[in-house]
Amino acid sequence: MVLILTLLLPVIQAVQIWLFKALVDDVLVPKHFSLFWKIATLYLLSALIEAGVAFVADLMSSWLSQQFLLDLRTDMFRHLQKLSLDFYERRRIGDLVSRLTNDIAGIESFLVSGLTDAVSYLVQMLVYATALFVIQWKLALVALVSAPMFWFTAGQFSRLIKKASRERRRRSGSLSALAEETLGNAALIQAYNRQDWEVARFHREGESKYAAEMAGARLKALYSPLVDVIELLGALLVMGFGAWQIAHSGMSIGSFLAFLTFLTLLFSPIRGLSKLATSAYSATASAERVIDVMDDRATIVTPLAATVLSDPVGVVDVRDVSFAYPGSEHDALHAVSLSVRPGEVLALVGASGAGKTTVTKLLLRFYDPDSGQICLDGVDLRHLDLASLRGSISVVLQETLVFDGTIRENIAYGRADATEDDIQAAARAADADDFITALPAGYDTPVGERGRRLSGGQRQRIAIARAMVRNAAVLILDEPTTGLDAESGERVLEPLRRLMSGRSTIVVSHNLLTAREATEILVFDQGRIVERGRHHDLLHRGGVYARLYRLSGLADLEAAESIAPPAAVAAGGGVLHLVSTPVAPVGNRGVVAAVAPPAPSSPAPSLPSPAPPPPTSLPPTTPPGTPPGIPPATPPSTPPSTPPSTPSPLLPEDFSGILSGMATGWTTWVDGAAWITGFGIAAAGLGGGGGGGGGGGA
Repeated sequence: MVLILTLLLPVIQAVQIWLFKALVDDVLVPKHFSLFWKIATLYLLSALIEAGVAFVADLMSSWLSQQFLLDLRTDMFRHLQKLSLDFYERRRIGDLVSRLTNDIAGIESFLVSGLTDAVSYLVQMLVYATALFVIQWKLALVALVSAPMFWFTAGQFSRLIKKASRERRRRSGSLSALAEETLGNAALIQAYNRQDWEVARFHREGESKYAAEMAGARLKALYSPLVDVIELLGALLVMGFGAWQIAHSGMSIGSFLAFLTFLTLLFSPIRGLSKLATSAYSATASAERVIDVMDDRATIVTPLAATVLSDPVGVVDVRDVSFAYPGSEHDALHAVSLSVRPGEVLALVGASGAGKTTVTKLLLRFYDPDSGQICLDGVDLRHLDLASLRGSISVVLQETLVFDGTIRENIAYGRADATEDDIQAAARAADADDFITALPAGYDTPVGERGRRLSGGQRQRIAIARAMVRNAAVLILDEPTTGLDAESGERVLEPLRRLMSGRSTIVVSHNLLTAREATEILVFDQGRIVERGRHHDLLHRGGVYARLYRLSGLADLEAAESIAPPAAVAAGGGVLHLVSTPVAPVGNRGVVAAVAPPAPSSPAPSLPSPAPPPPTSLPPTTPPGTPPGIPPATPPSTPPSTPPSTPSPLLPEDFSGILSGMATGWTTWVDGAAWITGFGIAAAGLGGGGGGGGGGGA
């Protein structure tokens, strides 16, 4: 349709020029005004037809161009969605966005608009050249002498313009990638006061793009004047020969003016074709960048005779798997074997880079193992339908990913057919319903880009709700409490327990507090499983897990809990909480420890006495921070023969022993609170009565 309309336009313009020739030869020269109205009416009618055809042609051309852009961008985006994870790990996202937008637009400008224009130019050249030969064939031959000069000039410039266009597109992609990276890390940049450095880096990249743009601009700026000079030379040659034809061959003035008009119109498509040739080279640079992406093939694909899991159970088996990332010389995993069944929780622990997260990537089949086998319900993952496999797994990632949409849309992302009841039930199970309903728009509240309008704990609970609404047989939790404070982490743990119920769960965590409840714990070190077992078994072995457990401070926490007075410690989920009681300062950190006040009518609780110290003749010591008026604690010269059988009331001088024990004990931090491990020794003074605090200065 567009081509048909394009063919009509030069024909209508040729008719108008013939009417102009008739106006000169039949009205102006013989001065016969009677024909003017007929010619004017025909001219007006042709102008109206031309306007209508041009409107429809432009509209159809725009529709075709935009439809082409939409289809090509969608095809490329669909192709990007099918590519494997390793493709994105070696590409810059900003550069991919530039290819998806700018480069495809560059291709459209040539393939659709350019091809349509090329057909139009060819038709115009054919019509106008025919008209020239009809009017005066000798003059037409003279006029066409300048055409080869156009093509020669265009050919010389096209190669240079192609090179400049390729560099311009490449620099545009690099600039987009840098802008995307910088704006996405605004918090980090401001925290480290790197704004000026980033601006300078952006300016340097912008200067490179500026240089590439100016190189292309110089070529185009030089090309246009050269074409104008060639066109002027051709016109002067025609006018000189035409004047001679009028003087010696009887050529009419109207024919000569019509000839010049057709010649002027002929130069326009010739100039357009030469520019189109340079545009083709520019579009070639864009096409190369798009084809570079479209030619990339996914390394992970669904096999032809794939198995579809209609009702997955969730039995996971990893058998002697080894794997190295592409381009790496070292194995990320070596001879790893594990299994997990419905209702079981398998914890993967170890130092950073030990290979824990690599296991989850293989389970999701982001990569295939180099050797060994991974099975779900007895079927090798490489024989499973990829959509069926990933539909059987729910994931709560270390980086809580949410989309710029509403809370409802983010929860429903876990399952496309989730109903409103499903969404709200999942939110309640994830302990998210309360804070969601408290928001002004409730479930329709926008979360912002990357969920920036929500706190870390709120984003994590939305991610848990998304996993719950999916209701998959296998659950993967990759550092589910990373980045959360103690209170937020505690709120998340209970929804996680509900989420794990009845599923095959694999937990990847540095926080050994979450691993203690696992059915089995696997300890990774440099891609190998070095220990496996339950929590207490691994502690008794005294190996890598026990060392990590001690380094985490949890061993000191358990020791503190075992000796702490019940009134002073409230344990919740393995986290120590100090109760609200009268306090006394300890050490130089400004930390306070709970001190139980004396009961007016009942004695203090009886506590076991510590082992007596060896005889010593040390002089009395006064620990730092001892309140004025309290005598220094003096170690007993001889151990008591038997511990006191009944507790004695808490006396004022007993505080000397308590404070002395606190000062000499060593301090360990547990979840941000200072716990004095010497507190138990000092507290023994509560049961020892007077005598300088009952040996509190041990």
